Amino acid sequence: MPAQGKHRRPKSSRLSRGLVVASTGGAVLALPLTGAATATAAPSAAPAVVAVAGKPAAAPTAADKAAKPVTYTVALGDTLSGIADDHSVSGGWKKLYEDNKKAIGDDPSLIRPGLKLTVGAKAPAAKKPTAKASTAERADRSAARAVVTPVAVKSYADNLDGWIKESLDIMSRNGIPGTYDGIHRNVMRESSGNPLAINNWDSNAAAGTPSKGLLQVIDPTFSAYHVPGTSLDPFDPVANITAACNYAADRYGSIDNVNGPY
Repeated sequence: MPAQGKHRRPKSSRLSRGLVVASTGGAVLALPLTGAATATAAPSAAPAVVAVAGKPAAAPTAADKAAKPVTYTVALGDTLSGIADDHSVSGGWKKLYEDNKKAIGDDPSLIRPGLKLTVGAKAPAAKKPTAKASTAERADRSAARAVVTPVAVKSYADNLDGWIKESLDIMSRNGIPGTYDGIHRNVMRESSGNPLAINNWDSNAAAGTPSKGLLQVIDPTFSAYHVPGTSLDPFDPVANITAACNYAADRYGSIDNVNGPY
């Protein structure tokens, strides 16, 4: 059998050559067989490394790749997931596709060799608000804070009924006991409902401290039991009732327990 021939390999592609042996009536024929091997793509070039003057160039680390955007040229056989893994892209191939969607197109599985991709691109920095916008935003925030739901102010009639009810609300907020009936009963006995009533003939009057107002309170008692938030005038009906009830609560437990001079 003739020896297998040796042929020079073309530079453009790899070719494999062989011999086929055929028998024709006892004669042996050597027939050459030529077949094209599958061409393989040249390995993609490694990212360029720029040397710093006076120092040897160093290969970029994963942190460097993630921190600074680089341009990568797609080679035959590349995939987005492979490129993302090689460059440690945070967010994987989806982030890489999102950053390069305009260049890649609608199908992330189709990336052509030679396509340039931006790897490790950072999200665009938020725009700083202009002075005009900032002023408007501050005005909006101030307006929002200024909008306060108004609280309904309770109104009271300017008569004995209204004075007693207002006093009871103040007493409730300050933990002073007493009822409408207990207050009304003592008011009618002490002053007949006259807020300007004054006693100028009893022992208190003789001592220079006449009893005053609806519940006939002397000045020292009014000052000692005055409830903050009410008038400092002992003739003020609400202030007078509230101070007297505060005194009665301290001495008798409640204005309701008072049924005579106190």
